[in-house]
Amino acid sequence: MCQIEGHDSSHDLTTISRRTALAAGGAGLLAAVGATVLGTPATAWAQPARPVADDLDVYVIVTDGMNPGELNPAQAPTLNRWADHGTRYTSAQAHMIAETLPNHTAMMTGVFPDRNGVPSNSIWDHAAGEDRTMDRADDITYPTVLERVRVETGLTTASVLSKDYLHGIFGGKASVQWAPFPLVPITDHSLDEFTVEALKRTVTDHNPRFTFVNLGDMDRFGHMDLTGYSLRAARNQAVWNSDHKLFQFEQFLRDTGRWEHSVIIVLSDHSMDWSVPENLISAQSALDADPALRGRFGIAQNGGADTFTFIGNPAERDAALARLREVVAALPGVRSLYTPEELRLGDRAGDLVATAHQGWRFSDPTPVSNPIPGNHGHEVTLPIPFFISGGHRIVRHGQVIDRPVTTRDVAPTVAHLFGLTHDDMDGSPAVEAFHL
Repeated sequence: MCQIEGHDSSHDLTTISRRTALAAGGAGLLAAVGATVLGTPATAWAQPARPVADDLDVYVIVTDGMNPGELNPAQAPTLNRWADHGTRYTSAQAHMIAETLPNHTAMMTGVFPDRNGVPSNSIWDHAAGEDRTMDRADDITYPTVLERVRVETGLTTASVLSKDYLHGIFGGKASVQWAPFPLVPITDHSLDEFTVEALKRTVTDHNPRFTFVNLGDMDRFGHMDLTGYSLRAARNQAVWNSDHKLFQFEQFLRDTGRWEHSVIIVLSDHSMDWSVPENLISAQSALDADPALRGRFGIAQNGGADTFTFIGNPAERDAALARLREVVAALPGVRSLYTPEELRLGDRAGDLVATAHQGWRFSDPTPVSNPIPGNHGHEVTLPIPFFISGGHRIVRHGQVIDRPVTTRDVAPTVAHLFGLTHDDMDGSPAVEAFHL
């Protein structure tokens, strides 16, 4: 594994926070949205790695929560045209647990959660004695390509991530980091309109060679779409709007002479499933009703999946786990049970993972904890769109490839393009998408 030692990211990166932007007052909303500040660049290694082409600009764009079927000419004409222009992978999947934070982390590390430290959006934190979101910069325990490209090549990297917790977990990783602003109340994300404007501003001001982008509208509006299991009115509008913002980004790249330098890797971190209000699973209620389980497990709810962590007397662990399996497996709507080892999730995932059937969701610790109709995390939300396109001469055109690819394949692909080693990663580079 590549070690990045002796590096204090606080000296390499400065970010304009929402508080600073608001305090600026007269600077104006759009200026605040696009504001990023580049600190002292990292010093490249004595013999820096060389990218496969000196004029290469790589963008990884995550259309958060997009379903593969939404990648079509009617709903997403720009994205569909990009996919037709490049290499489209038709057997792409996220990895379990099919949530935002673990799959974005997989994209930037190329390894399973048992190596990168991020198994789910929420975990049961033993030290805190409660569940928490994995939004801390030190939650990631494996080097990211945002760091490695910056350190090993001396090139500028950037992150433009619409969700507040993504900004947190990737804090300090890139040379340039945008703090999402303004944030929508409840969703804690910045609309794609502002995110793409910030992306254009970041590219204009800093010319990053590798940029990691998250567009959150499809996911956030999909979560709240009360017609998600039928018309999907809000969701479909979000797909169209996000696609149009990417059309504008393409025009920006063309107008500024950057399109011919671009390699664009587009994928989702998971897809989306919808449930009717009554199709919920309240595991905590079942545990509280069982004397052998009451007070012995902490639950971290992740929409279509729950993780269970034993917090009782160690001598009672095996018996309690056996009873837990019986009780949870019998709950209506539960699809599968896994050990964290089976999914390569690592210790932070606790002792047991339960997933929901299609059209169901978990709601813990109470039946009203998760009222939203759109969820993911379970098996039905593993399929994702994935394609590689762009205007650079190395991009192959018009390919459709059926081999399985995952979110873990993004980091080795980026590493390969920038001349970095990637043999230690669990994923593989998508070399068939390029003339190399």
